[in-house]
Amino acid sequence: MKKATIKDVAKEAGVSISTVSNALNNSPLVSEDTRSKIVSVAERIKYVPNMSGKLLKARKSMTIGFFSSSVSGHYFYILVDSMFKECRRRGYGLNVIISRDKRVLLSNIISKNFDGIVIFDSERVREHEIELIIQHQIKTVFLDREVKSENISSVVFDSYKSGYDITKYLINLGHKRIYYIEGEEFTYDNLGRKDGYLAAMKEIGTKVTNDYFFHGMFEESYAYNEIISKFRLGNIPIPDAIIAANDDSAIGCIKAFNRLGYRVPEDISVVGFDDIEVAQYFTPSLTTVRNPIARQGIRAVEILMDMIDKESMGVTEQLTGEIIYRDSAKVKAI
Repeated sequence: MKKATIKDVAKEAGVSISTVSNALNNSPLVSEDTRSKIVSVAERIKYVPNMSGKLLKARKSMTIGFFSSSVSGHYFYILVDSMFKECRRRGYGLNVIISRDKRVLLSNIISKNFDGIVIFDSERVREHEIELIIQHQIKTVFLDREVKSENISSVVFDSYKSGYDITKYLINLGHKRIYYIEGEEFTYDNLGRKDGYLAAMKEIGTKVTNDYFFHGMFEESYAYNEIISKFRLGNIPIPDAIIAANDDSAIGCIKAFNRLGYRVPEDISVVGFDDIEVAQYFTPSLTTVRNPIARQGIRAVEILMDMIDKESMGVTEQLTGEIIYRDSAKVKAI
């Protein structure tokens, strides 16, 4: 099959070759609508910029791109700061791109604006986008998602083990009716933590039904409203303990049960994940799983640089969390 050229893109898009070039290099001279059209055409006909290895090295930007649909919250504060410092130490810049529009990512893939990219957007980056990354030989590290190929690596937390360990901890405290507040449904961390929870519950013979699960979306207010709406009517049995998919959800859960007249941990034990800064100062102080977030950011840059400079193959690295024992969980009263 004949390889697509920039002329083919221009012809299909009905624009000049210079316009295609400007669009794929994110020039301000091209409108967003035209850029979007050109990117879509280039993607559809599988156009890959024709550059020799020498030219690619000459165009080295000394910049890494970090793509995410959000950077709000404790996790991203630590992650981005650690990535920025490691990039600076190596003489690189870090460009943070926040967008829910996949065309922004596609445009940067095709135009090769960065020497490598880090992606935290597991729900929106599908197999099609991964194929483009592979096709265009973009050095890439995924966070919160396990993807591996010649030019793609992953740095993830061992969420399954963390979910299993925190559930076993509650079981050893004498709790049996343990509910789970989910995060965003298809994220790597939520699924891993949930699977670990289910495995531990299965070991004690508990049949986990739909009534055991609540939506938290990794947000304090969402978890708060979910608990209030589900337990206000008294149709669902009060649990011995609740595992929230992150600390924000756990805090929302505790506030909701306080509003409903229940005490944590006297009536219900509550635990979370991440060990955000406020967790140790909240009342009661929050038992949680601390993930090495800064380490994840540093390793993402280190692994990406190895792929860029040493042409090393893609790898997957799992980081292990540890339980931080505080006051929001206690032995079940008899």
